[in-house]
Amino acid sequence: MSSLSTTTSTNRATTWALIGAAALILSAAMGVRQTFGLFIGPFSFDRGMPVTLIAFAIALHNLVWGFAQPFAGAAADRYGAAPIVATGAATFAAGLALAAAATSGWMLVLGLGVLVGIGISCTSFGVVLATVGRVASPQTRSVAMGLASAGGSLGQVLMVPFAQEVRVHAGVAASLYALAFVLLLAAPLGIVLDRASRARKTAASASHEQHAQPATMPLRETLAYASRHRGYRLLTLGFFTCGFQLAFIATHLPGYLMLCHMPVGLGATALALIGLFNMIGSWGCGWLGGRWRQHHVLAWLYLIRGGTIALFVLLPTTSVSVVVFAAVMGLTWLGTVPLTNGLIAKVFGTRHLGTLFGVVFLSHQLGSFLGAWLGGYVFDTTGSYSLIWGATAVAGLVAALLHFPIDDRPVADASIAGARA
Repeated sequence: MSSLSTTTSTNRATTWALIGAAALILSAAMGVRQTFGLFIGPFSFDRGMPVTLIAFAIALHNLVWGFAQPFAGAAADRYGAAPIVATGAATFAAGLALAAAATSGWMLVLGLGVLVGIGISCTSFGVVLATVGRVASPQTRSVAMGLASAGGSLGQVLMVPFAQEVRVHAGVAASLYALAFVLLLAAPLGIVLDRASRARKTAASASHEQHAQPATMPLRETLAYASRHRGYRLLTLGFFTCGFQLAFIATHLPGYLMLCHMPVGLGATALALIGLFNMIGSWGCGWLGGRWRQHHVLAWLYLIRGGTIALFVLLPTTSVSVVVFAAVMGLTWLGTVPLTNGLIAKVFGTRHLGTLFGVVFLSHQLGSFLGAWLGGYVFDTTGSYSLIWGATAVAGLVAALLHFPIDDRPVADASIAGARA
């Protein structure tokens, strides 16, 4: 945080306004998404829908999010964040409203799967953090993105108990409508992102400030070059694990704890604790990424996460072990995002950051789809989550091995010339 204080007062005000708006948008989008695991039981018991179908709808939004993210990022790179965030928030809210009224499987899949997936692609990392990355200076970029992610975790802390309380007292539909209203409140905040971006450019121009940009290729050439970059490919493969682990835990942890005869409501408490400790973890990972090589921090993060999952499954499940597990998972939860964004910006520059992160994020969401859906499928077919827990732990080791050898040197103009030759 101290590195932010080295900028001028104008740039500091711009940066803090940007971080605040980004945190609020992420709080709404990611906080609402964090509640989905609370609705599996009610949809199954009250509306007679199979767990596999509900898990598929939740998994599908991850897949749609992944495929839509490169396009949302590219649109924000070109047109600014304001129209993209507003459109995404409205689409996200419409998906929740359709899910609230769902009386059949196709309505749930269309609302919670397709519309929510499109909406969240426009209101999450590929648009919001990419804007933060472009506005912040190279010296403060990792810290700024970490702070925005940490502030965004506030929604994960608040939305889970909020959704739980509304659901208990007013039902599933009222809870989903309330969450949709929260998203509509966040729709205008993209304007603040664009104003901060314009103010930063004006300030940089007035002071003749020049940010070193490793790559200045057009989008098509940038994507072609990135596809041949070994480090970018390894980062893309490794990010699959993050999505697989997080989606499985967020979707199925409450149900798993019920099977373990844990107290009612402990699942919601665990998800809220993950969000709480994610505030510390996201800022901490951003701070670490500003001081050590980001791909090394990522590798150790995956090792810690995989080891924590293994211990949680192997040791007896108690209220204390659940709280400890949620705390450690929260510390490693979304810290991968500012680190991954920062690493891409370091290597390729920020001109096409939204698009390049969107492509990497597609891999994350393919993992998210499998984590959420396979959790339901494995449980329905075996009556246990043991196999999927084991796969989730092993995936952490694989991801660490992929991240350690990443080449994080910035792409130089000479490399670009060689790529074009």
